[in-house]
Amino acid sequence: MSESWLVTGALGCIGAWIVRTLVREGASVTTFDLGDDVSRLRLIMNPDELERVTCVRGDVTDLAGLGRSLDEHEVTHVVHLAALLIPLARADPSRGALVNVVGTTNVFEAVKQRRERIAGLAYASSAAVYDLVDADTATRDESAVGHPTTLYGVHKLANEGTARVYWSEDRLPSIGLRPYIVYGPGRDTGMTAGPTLAMAAAVRGEPYTIAWSSRSTFNYAPDAARAFVDAARAAADGAPVYNISGETMLMSEVVAAIETEVPGAQIGYDDVALPFPEEFATCGFPMPVTPLAQGVRETVELFRSR
Repeated sequence: MSESWLVTGALGCIGAWIVRTLVREGASVTTFDLGDDVSRLRLIMNPDELERVTCVRGDVTDLAGLGRSLDEHEVTHVVHLAALLIPLARADPSRGALVNVVGTTNVFEAVKQRRERIAGLAYASSAAVYDLVDADTATRDESAVGHPTTLYGVHKLANEGTARVYWSEDRLPSIGLRPYIVYGPGRDTGMTAGPTLAMAAAVRGEPYTIAWSSRSTFNYAPDAARAFVDAARAAADGAPVYNISGETMLMSEVVAAIETEVPGAQIGYDDVALPFPEEFATCGFPMPVTPLAQGVRETVELFRSR
């Protein structure tokens, strides 16, 4: 059977890159997103590629609607990304929990009901499941239990538990992935979008100040997309959760990489620490890691071309 994919939250940054990855592999792709802004898809895909994508406006809090899309498009693989990020979950806690927790439960339930056809499920957790007090264990043990300090992190930790229960009670396999600082074309919202926004500002010849300065692990968006696609294909047993591999860099090194590609760029950063560990154990699932210098170069080149 040929692959048919449904990607929830596909109009976001990682989602757009997953769509591009799958389209270029020749897979059938359906986006399932509450929004209708396809600008990120347009940014990284050409018109011919976009014509091969089926866009469905849907809400993961609507179990019946989600199920209809899975059936109408004869979906065989699901990547679940739809979520309200830290600022939105903080601004509207009830809606945040509804989308992030109930929505994820709906995805698992809908896939469980169609398990004879759906061969793989991957979903996005987050490095936000960890607090700074978890730094030591998080760097040594990918399965370490976190102590999140944001509602978003609490939601993601709950989703990891949901995945384990669906495996233990229903034998529904899945793989969860925890991105950290995702950067690259299309990353324009969220608490940690600053480095990519700085690249875009540099290309426009405008100054930009990144709102934090922590040494952090950076995940190039195309690498994260590749990891989710591979995870959905590999999900066959259990409910493991893996940290997405990346390069751990000082903010000064990130700014230097931008300045190398855009001489004269006016990029600064505030002396503010993120409430998460700097880096994480990443030994359980093979993932590509593009050097940050190359990722910055490719991002700047794409911004210039657009």
